[in-house]
Amino acid sequence: MTMSDGERGKRERVAAVQLATRIADSPANIAGCEKLALSAVAEGARWIALPEFFNTGVAWDPKLADAIETESGPAASFLREFSARHGVVIGGSFLCRVSGSGVRNRYLAFAEGALIGRHDKDLPTMWENAFYQGGDPGDTGVLGLYGNVRVGAAVCWEFMRTMTAARLRNRVDVVMGGSCWWSIPEKILPRLVRDPWERQNALSALAAVQDTARLVGAPVIHAAHCGSIGCPMFGLPLPYYGYYEGNAAVIDAAGRVIAGRKHGEGEGIVCAEVSLGAVPVTEKIPDGFWLRSRGILPWFAWHYQRLLGKIWYRRHVARNAPGR
Repeated sequence: MTMSDGERGKRERVAAVQLATRIADSPANIAGCEKLALSAVAEGARWIALPEFFNTGVAWDPKLADAIETESGPAASFLREFSARHGVVIGGSFLCRVSGSGVRNRYLAFAEGALIGRHDKDLPTMWENAFYQGGDPGDTGVLGLYGNVRVGAAVCWEFMRTMTAARLRNRVDVVMGGSCWWSIPEKILPRLVRDPWERQNALSALAAVQDTARLVGAPVIHAAHCGSIGCPMFGLPLPYYGYYEGNAAVIDAAGRVIAGRKHGEGEGIVCAEVSLGAVPVTEKIPDGFWLRSRGILPWFAWHYQRLLGKIWYRRHVARNAPGR
């Protein structure tokens, strides 16, 4: 299935998984991903994207610290073995302990059993800071070549940041990625406040991926989680009730959604044909750090949870590394 030198820009059938996640239950989530990926294979998909944290999901749940793996663990082994068995490209991210470097949110992509490359998410989002640290500054998100196709990766709020588009532009022919994007809390805010914020939040969850595709000039295969979330609100004496935003999608190089799945449609896959190849881009990447406005509540959570999360990570994750 290796591509020849003339196949960049060829239309390929690709798929993105939308998983109904069980927090920190790696065996159940890997089994769910396998079932959905097999559905994608049955529909003729040769490229399959799994979500960010595909084997665990993420919420404020200390059990996630016990679900951290290495590249020799079940999550990476599943990707490698599935790609070899079915002759496909498949990728997803998971909490990965790296020898001498702490824990990363690591995206791996395999083709026919061989590693294309790895990418560590640049910055943890909100309560994610409790479970891993950001990637190295030199990590561009360019994974490597599959045949003549330049493969890149981005995950969740990396799609919200201008630096993601800057480091991938003119360097990739397809971006594989996924999100674990949660909703605005449902029960602690009045509806008059929550509903407008949630409409904007849901819009950004998909539009940020479209923005990145358009600014990079390459298609994006974007996987996602769906289903309800209930957990404590990290650092506050309040509960969080909400849901994952979904938005598994296949997006072309112009930022158009070719196939998509909303959170209310539940678990499943989206599958479509798209041209794997970069297109010329003239649109200027916006100035500033963020592609889209976050809103007041996410802004507040970004800062206070980042601070508290780093403290929790040092005490409960980094300190408990094997061999320490």
